[in-house]
Amino acid sequence: MKTIHLGIYPALADWEFGYVAAGVNNPDYQRDPGSFRIVTVGASTEPIRTIGGVTMVPDITLDDVAPDDSAMLVLPGAQSWDANDEFVDAARHWADADVPVAGICGATVGLARSGLLDDRRHTSNAREQLEPTGYAGAAHYVDAPAVTDRGVITAAAVAPVEFAREVFALLGVYTPAVLDAWYQLYGQQDPSGFYALTDQQ
Repeated sequence: MKTIHLGIYPALADWEFGYVAAGVNNPDYQRDPGSFRIVTVGASTEPIRTIGGVTMVPDITLDDVAPDDSAMLVLPGAQSWDANDEFVDAARHWADADVPVAGICGATVGLARSGLLDDRRHTSNAREQLEPTGYAGAAHYVDAPAVTDRGVITAAAVAPVEFAREVFALLGVYTPAVLDAWYQLYGQQDPSGFYALTDQQ
């Protein structure tokens, strides 16, 4: 079983990781049922409280995991990314080991701070959000809901479905047909996607 590590930290944006977590943990649609799982990882074992007021307790800490043990590091947005140094360092560590990293919303600020966006196509909530980091990748910014380039996924806060689609596609969680049906339902709000998904089971 491959483990996707989901970073959790104070003031986590609840709405940005839900499609990833639910999609990964749904064996009905996985290419190989039970082949992926989500494990939450924190800077410590202390409980965190999300923006929505939900208390979450990390399964493990960053000290307990290495990139070789991971299929991907997923970093949701939060109100703490100007100082989330442990996860900035972790993103660089994962990428240096050729393990994918995915960041949405404020986490793209962390990826910019880590240097991972200096030479990769990427997106964020707005070009201006990344400029204060002083990163060198402004020329590679793309106005798109989500972008994948050389193992690094970035997405805007308003695109959690597109973010999840990029995660699923990069890891091969679903077959292309299932992924298309999944996005038809959740991304395009087309009810026929539900029946297309059912047909794929």
